[in-house]
Amino acid sequence: MSMIRDLRAVVRPSARPVPRKEAAAPFEPDTTTSSAVVDCAVYRDGARVESGRTLSPQEAMREVRRDGGFVWIGLHEPTEAEFAGIASAFGLHPLAVEDAVQAHQRPKLERYDDSLFTVFKTVHYVEHDQLTASSEVIDTGEVMCFTGRDFFITVRHGGQGSLRALRHRLQEDPELLAKGPSAVLHAIADHVVDGYIAVADSVQDDIDEVETEVFSPGRNGGVSRGVDSARIYQLKREVLEFKRAVAPLQRPMQLLSERPMRLVDPDIQKYFRDVADHVARVHEQVMGFDELLNSILQANLAQASVAQNEDMRKITAWAAIIAVPTMVCGVYGMNFEYMPELHWKYGYPVIMSITVALCLGIHRTLKRNGWL
Repeated sequence: MSMIRDLRAVVRPSARPVPRKEAAAPFEPDTTTSSAVVDCAVYRDGARVESGRTLSPQEAMREVRRDGGFVWIGLHEPTEAEFAGIASAFGLHPLAVEDAVQAHQRPKLERYDDSLFTVFKTVHYVEHDQLTASSEVIDTGEVMCFTGRDFFITVRHGGQGSLRALRHRLQEDPELLAKGPSAVLHAIADHVVDGYIAVADSVQDDIDEVETEVFSPGRNGGVSRGVDSARIYQLKREVLEFKRAVAPLQRPMQLLSERPMRLVDPDIQKYFRDVADHVARVHEQVMGFDELLNSILQANLAQASVAQNEDMRKITAWAAIIAVPTMVCGVYGMNFEYMPELHWKYGYPVIMSITVALCLGIHRTLKRNGWL
């Protein structure tokens, strides 16, 4: 997984930010957030400040406003009550808070007075031995990010997409973390999009497998009867879910990479261009997957139709062969007293010989024309 190790070296601030002179806004007591908070840490000059105990979000914010730096709070599927105290303390917009709690949002970027609200769809590839009509290929989750001047809050939904390893990697790069919350936003965007690239490669393998089965020759080198169309349709549905995660993210990444924002460090903003390029590339792949699956599905249905026509030709050919003895037996089974060669000694073997000869002749003609 690529990380931004090639970021230009940046000079650390020579002095800590001057504490605010105005009185800090009152904080509501935090009595319900402990179950939802995954991690809460203060970062100053690019390093995590160790306090010897776990800080509550309100305590971390007080420390940041007093001594400088920024606080990074990670939450997992908080309820409205669990998130209310943090939202009040950090002055988050009610509409963004509602989206973060309810989840099931499309990727987007919204700007409020003192914060940015970003929604990412995380995508995870579900391993499976064989693709079936009910196989789950794509598992999605969500990461909502609140980016402020001195805080960064992540709200994660779904069982996948943990940010713990990403946090540890960022803590190993203090020069990057010294750039503030926007550096964390870029790292999460890069992390999510790298996941898209890995999933796209795995989905490509599934599509290649289905394509091979559809276009492989049938038994005895004949026409393939295709595969179960439900498998192709299920894979198409999973690709559609993948597309819903990737396509809406293009516009937010373009805004973050092209439009100056006071909450995004200029040295960090240029690296959003790389993320935007990766999103565009994955989007093209996913659109190609959708078109390719449409072609595979149509080809599979066409092959099934051709196979049915071939079966009908064979049935018709055998019916034509059987019609000859049926006709002869029908004629001599009418029990008329006066019929040609009815009492002739060699009548039976002659009639049977003619019948067999006619059947063999019809069989040879039909086989020469490809009906059998």
